[in-house]
Amino acid sequence: MLPIKVPPLGESIVEATVSRWLKKEGDAVAAGDTLVDLETDKITVEVPALKPGVLAKRSKAEGEVVHVDDVLGELDETAVPATASATAAAPTASASASAPPARTPPPTSRPSTPAPAQSQAESTKSSPAARRIAEERGVDIAAVTGTGRGGVVSKPDVFAAQTQRPTGIQQPRGNGAAPGERETREKMSTRRKRIAENLLQSQHATAHLTTFNEIDMSAINALREKYKEKVEKEHGVKLTFMPFFVHAACMALKQFPMINAQIDGDTVIYKHYVNMGIAVASDQGLVVPNIKAADQKGTIDLSREISEVAKRARDGKLTMDDLTGGTFTITNGGVFGSLVSTPIINYPQVGILGLHKTQDRPVAVNGEVTIRPMMYIALSYDHRIVDGQQAVLFLVRVKELVEDPAAMLIE
Repeated sequence: MLPIKVPPLGESIVEATVSRWLKKEGDAVAAGDTLVDLETDKITVEVPALKPGVLAKRSKAEGEVVHVDDVLGELDETAVPATASATAAAPTASASASAPPARTPPPTSRPSTPAPAQSQAESTKSSPAARRIAEERGVDIAAVTGTGRGGVVSKPDVFAAQTQRPTGIQQPRGNGAAPGERETREKMSTRRKRIAENLLQSQHATAHLTTFNEIDMSAINALREKYKEKVEKEHGVKLTFMPFFVHAACMALKQFPMINAQIDGDTVIYKHYVNMGIAVASDQGLVVPNIKAADQKGTIDLSREISEVAKRARDGKLTMDDLTGGTFTITNGGVFGSLVSTPIINYPQVGILGLHKTQDRPVAVNGEVTIRPMMYIALSYDHRIVDGQQAVLFLVRVKELVEDPAAMLIE
């Protein structure tokens, strides 16, 4: 028997939860088939079969907490799947059929039984992961519009289809309960529990404070309108607001390095590089992948990397490298309509920049009241090493750069 073990889970991760078994005991598996999904606080880990065989035993049940090198089950490499036995018997039957019959029966007028029609779900072009997610979430994959090459349905297509209809606890029916039921309970996922623990740790371990400013988005709006089609055509990326804020934040962090630092006991560690964390709301919960060496990249490269890492987050394909090593974080609640908020520091970092909804508001410009697209921005910071003056001046610097994007090129 070949033991199926919990693989290394990544930096600082020592345990996971058995999320879902994809194979039952007795199922035949090919080398590389995913046997079970493990959920950690950061990513979902797929455990594949290292060799072909039959899943002989599942030692851990769904929902159990496991650790690195724990045995999840056993794979019998020598067992012959039932389907293989049936196939092996086919030549014998074929050989018998080849013997000449005593008398050939006359043809009958009965119509031959048609082969069973392929189901609509089976005929839908879709990836294996998309079919698995659709089955888990009760989504009719045949009704999902594929956006992949040739119309192939992918995991994001299934997630998108799910959000468009009421499903389970996330979107309760009617008054929020099934007939005769006033409350429902759902066990927290490992990821949700870890997120809660990390947020509480951040609040308890830091001297948390938030300061605000507002930005006139007129210049960035004009710049995007002028170049977004050209950039998408020539570079294949959409020119969003985020890379401009990443670029501005990186420049401001160089001027105020304590906001990009970290506390280790009674020592301050200054980071002379910026790995920019971008908070992404995925189907599995909030994750913060980071753009390595963001301070060394231009706007186009930042646009491309932000788009790629956000897609990996939504598809559940983030790696541990994506999720570790961040030095500062930006979160954009404005995409959901948030007008103002106080973001929580992504511990052990000491600063996080919150972006919000751009909204037309009356402002005074050169002694006259005019309507401008304005955005509130917020910086939450650890007051143990970041003074209020530094935090305020950091936001002022970000404001200056975003309101005059040409300055980012000159400097």
